[in-house]
Amino acid sequence: MIKIDALTVRFGGIKPLDELAAEFVAPICGLIGPNGAGKTTLLNVLSGFVTPIKGAILLNETPLLGLSPRRRVSIGLRRTFQQELVVDELTAMENIQAIADHVCADRASARRQVGLALDFVGLAPRRHTLGRQLNLFERRMVEIGKTLIGQPKAILLDEPGAGLNEEETDRLRRLLVKIPSAFDSQLVLIDHDADLIASVCMETLVLDFGKRLAMGSTRAVLNDPIVRRAYLGRA
Repeated sequence: MIKIDALTVRFGGIKPLDELAAEFVAPICGLIGPNGAGKTTLLNVLSGFVTPIKGAILLNETPLLGLSPRRRVSIGLRRTFQQELVVDELTAMENIQAIADHVCADRASARRQVGLALDFVGLAPRRHTLGRQLNLFERRMVEIGKTLIGQPKAILLDEPGAGLNEEETDRLRRLLVKIPSAFDSQLVLIDHDADLIASVCMETLVLDFGKRLAMGSTRAVLNDPIVRRAYLGRA
């Protein structure tokens, strides 16, 4: 569970997050809102790249604020970014191995977890393929594979479906719903694809100008007239 209380971030005269309070309890949670709503800023605060001026965050009762990004990784927080961080000169396996070398207790554990991650995301046949030779979907799978290393407790996914075609989005959907039970991890998912959010997220938080616009079951949130006007652009 991720609990957020009175979280406020200021960039000059702008508050991308303003007294935000929310609890992510479900195995897969959505985070949506119009561009500039504060979604990525929230992920940056959660992962330790942005320091708020006020507030508190708990991950399974452990306070996160004040911990370095590296320490947050060590207690089980993982994330992806909008721009894939796949090293072109490394193979798919080596990209994932680079994470394992930092978070696994020993080489045997690292090898085992890398193999499990490659199998889970469907990249075992492409394990020796260089990053520059992977297509967009495969690069996304490398990124997700990296988050599965080292007993993750919470995985933050920043627009994993962006740019994917319908068939690839369906494959992504089927993968995401398996992660909580397979790895005992909670997912928080940002995506502009409302259908993807609706099909995988049990509960969803909607941000608008850094404030909580709505939160609850995903179906109820997406059917809320206020949300439909602010986010979906229709009544």
